[in-house]
Amino acid sequence: MTRKGWLVALIVAVLAGAAYYGWTTLRGSGIPAGIASGNGRIEAVEIDISTKTAGRIVDILVDEGDFVEAGQELARMDTEQLEAKRRQAEAELRRATISVGTANSLVKQRRAEQEAAVAVVAQREAELDAAKTRLARSEQLSRSNTVSQQVLDDDRAAAAAAQATLAAAKAQVAASEAAVSAGEAQVVDAEAAVDAAKAAIESIDADIRDSTLRAPRAGRVQYRVAQPGEVLSAGGRVLNLVDLGDVYMTFFLPTEQAGRVPIGADVRLVLDAAPEYVVPAKVTFVADVAQFTPKTVETQEERQKLMFRVKARINPDLLRKYVQLVKTGLPGMAYVQLDPNVEWPESLGNLVK
Repeated sequence: MTRKGWLVALIVAVLAGAAYYGWTTLRGSGIPAGIASGNGRIEAVEIDISTKTAGRIVDILVDEGDFVEAGQELARMDTEQLEAKRRQAEAELRRATISVGTANSLVKQRRAEQEAAVAVVAQREAELDAAKTRLARSEQLSRSNTVSQQVLDDDRAAAAAAQATLAAAKAQVAASEAAVSAGEAQVVDAEAAVDAAKAAIESIDADIRDSTLRAPRAGRVQYRVAQPGEVLSAGGRVLNLVDLGDVYMTFFLPTEQAGRVPIGADVRLVLDAAPEYVVPAKVTFVADVAQFTPKTVETQEERQKLMFRVKARINPDLLRKYVQLVKTGLPGMAYVQLDPNVEWPESLGNLVK
């Protein structure tokens, strides 16, 4: 190799060594004492789009990688059987509605019969009074032999008959009252049948609406789990979405550092795929139980081996701005500010905005 070639190789090696040193310094021991670091991966909330009821998939309207908005139609299930059930429920509703009208008419009839029975009781009471009056007059006249014994006997029989007729009329009133109560119970039962039929229709309508699978929130389609034509049971997965509005990195810190991390602390994320960009985030979770725990914890040295999970969430507004570039699973480094008075190093100061 010529002298010039050796010189070029030496310069390249020096530059590479400097770059590696700067990168390793950024990822490890070169950060200030008030800033901790840990390895992690970009993650996001995953949502399974599943069927509510068993059925056949008619169509899937999105493909893997598509961005979807909240409420957007994603897939349609076959609703032929549900439509048939709805027609049956509508027929039951019409029948129940007619039954309510019939029951109300029956109640009106029974109430009219009750009123007639009450009127008959009044009539029979008047007849009984008249019979008792005649009997009293006949008894008084019989003492002076003014009327015959036959007339007295006839008046006594008439009074007894009037008493029995009145009792029968009162029994008829009681029977009519019971008939009215029975008719009113039929009205309640028919109205309940109407309510049940309406509720059945509402339930079927809800199932029909749920047969159109919609995105619960904005995100990206990650997987198509099923295909059109497949028959799924209730709860069968059709699609898997990634909520790009809730993206975070999970990393781990040892006991001493994790105990100093406050909720809401500033975090800087540097991804291996794009080390020139620094993504701001906030601590939203610190585990209260160590993830890596020895079988026994007896010494201080062993306690320092405990690692606690920390979650740093990226600002949703920033995510929406760069939604096309957001990818889950990317590894990187997280740097968390343990002491708010410690300044960020220059290498972590150029934030993505």
